[in-house]
Amino acid sequence: MTGSVRQISHVLSLAGAVVWAALHPRYWPGTVRNVLARQVLFTGVDATRFIALSGMICGITVVMQAQVWLTRFGQTRMLGPILVALVVRELAPLLTNLIVLGRSGTAVASELASMRVSQQIRLLDSQGVDPFIYLVMPRAVGLAVSVFCLTIVFITVSLVTGFLTAVLAGAGQAGPMQFIQQVAQALQPVDVVVILGKTLAPGILMGVICCEAGLSVSRDLAEIPQATTLGQVRSLMAVFLAFLVVSVLVYV
Repeated sequence: MTGSVRQISHVLSLAGAVVWAALHPRYWPGTVRNVLARQVLFTGVDATRFIALSGMICGITVVMQAQVWLTRFGQTRMLGPILVALVVRELAPLLTNLIVLGRSGTAVASELASMRVSQQIRLLDSQGVDPFIYLVMPRAVGLAVSVFCLTIVFITVSLVTGFLTAVLAGAGQAGPMQFIQQVAQALQPVDVVVILGKTLAPGILMGVICCEAGLSVSRDLAEIPQATTLGQVRSLMAVFLAFLVVSVLVYV
């Protein structure tokens, strides 16, 4: 138990250090900005199509399941609030975090583990380059920014495909303006806090944990897959815990 508390405190300290360093321009020379750009390109831009496809499937599935009950009870006007409650507040940020973790979080852990084994980390250190600033911070920030942007893509695609599915399924939607009004009325200012909390915080934690797992290996190549798995499992727990904390703070 003491070890778990110590590990959580260590991760939170690293996450706080990432946020603090990211807010200071002096820690963003050209080389660090290039690392950030590459991370956002790989994590965010390259995953846009897959996220859009996932959002489309999610929107169709949720509407098809909800449409049966809404039509039966004559509550088709509740489709917008249901999409907001399920997709915007929960499914979109959760599924996006899981996709980014499986696609990019493991890649970060594996990349840094390979650099550790090949002594590239020691070479950077000997040249006076801070591994935390050059390796950890831009990757963690890149993951967080990508998770946020991809979540917005997921939500947009889900709402659009959800509306089209409702129209095709005969859920009684009068038109796009009515649907937009339903969604707008269901959205609350606190939803902005929820989306930020469930994207940026898990993204930072995911980046920190995966980077730490990759940098924790020694010179043995056999440790690389172990570090990747360790980073993935710990990041998964961090995502769920972050979601729990945000939900408790906002809704309880």
